[in-house]
Amino acid sequence: MARIFILTPTLISADAVGNDVLGMHRVLRRRGHEVHLFADDWNVHGLNVRHAYDALSLEQNWDDILIYHHSIGWNLGNSILQNSRCRTIVKYHNVTPAEFFEGISEPHRWRCLEGRSQLTSIARAGHALYLSASAYNMKDLLAAGAGRDRTFVMAPFNEIENLESLTPDLEILDKYSDSKVNLLMVGSVRPNKGHVGLIEAFARYYYDFDCNSRLFIVGAESDDLAGYSQKLRELIELLCLDGTVVFAGQVSPEALKAYYLLSHAFLIASEHEGFCVPLAEAMSMKLPVVGYATAAIDETIGDAGIIWNEREPSLLAESINLLREDESTSVRLGAAGYDRYQEKFSNAVIEDQFLHAARAVGLEL
Repeated sequence: MARIFILTPTLISADAVGNDVLGMHRVLRRRGHEVHLFADDWNVHGLNVRHAYDALSLEQNWDDILIYHHSIGWNLGNSILQNSRCRTIVKYHNVTPAEFFEGISEPHRWRCLEGRSQLTSIARAGHALYLSASAYNMKDLLAAGAGRDRTFVMAPFNEIENLESLTPDLEILDKYSDSKVNLLMVGSVRPNKGHVGLIEAFARYYYDFDCNSRLFIVGAESDDLAGYSQKLRELIELLCLDGTVVFAGQVSPEALKAYYLLSHAFLIASEHEGFCVPLAEAMSMKLPVVGYATAAIDETIGDAGIIWNEREPSLLAESINLLREDESTSVRLGAAGYDRYQEKFSNAVIEDQFLHAARAVGLEL
């Protein structure tokens, strides 16, 4: 069995990249491999995670495998990858375009610029295998120079099975189980997530169709993006929506399940997504999706939602109203989402994608 080193800048629970790393770790360990985790920063417990600097002094041979997760500029990780003496696999989660952080966070902007620059060298380095979280991401890899015969789509491993098994947070269920129409968005509060468009669409629904409604925004807010968060709150005040938009912050898995169960539709107005795991979560909960067909969003959703190419708030508002007035459409889309999750995004399916891609380039995992 091979020694396998998995390298990522951050290994954080409740993070899409982190959950993908942990999913790989579980699968490879279960198959009998010796697996080592390396990161710059981490908060997972019960696992032996070593600092990425330790990877510089690894004794490697050709039988070993290094798996590098690329989602942001990371000079240390890129150096480790370039100087690796073993077989290498790159998992590409996409890099957020730097312009989203212009005037908001210069450190974020520079890391995104570095990430895009490093993608070119990574793609042209001839690594043994390139994995992309979506076909949308694969286009980036191929355009940057990766070989088509070595590049495959593999959705990210996720924690959805665990989410399904949990008992939801009863306090949250009690607090918000009322007559209101609950709409939900899950994802970090970052500029590429399109919260301005989300709030504008909710405002249109609230004023044109149902003022007995509420929007949950579930996701971490960070101090270095405080200006963006403040802008959203100012917009909410300007639109006279105080008290109707709930910023829940980063929540426990039990609380997250409660918000999914409370909600009547999942809204997605993101302007850039490389996959969007919360969409798969929503589909697993049979929650119909309404949103814009930006980046990888329509690819992930498929036929499980109402998705518009035009970014027009009234279209989302009318779609939400359709779901509320036509229960059969809401149920049909929810069922289609659940089927799509089972067929495309369950961890068993993703494991098969992972192993198939590895075998196609001669790697036995």
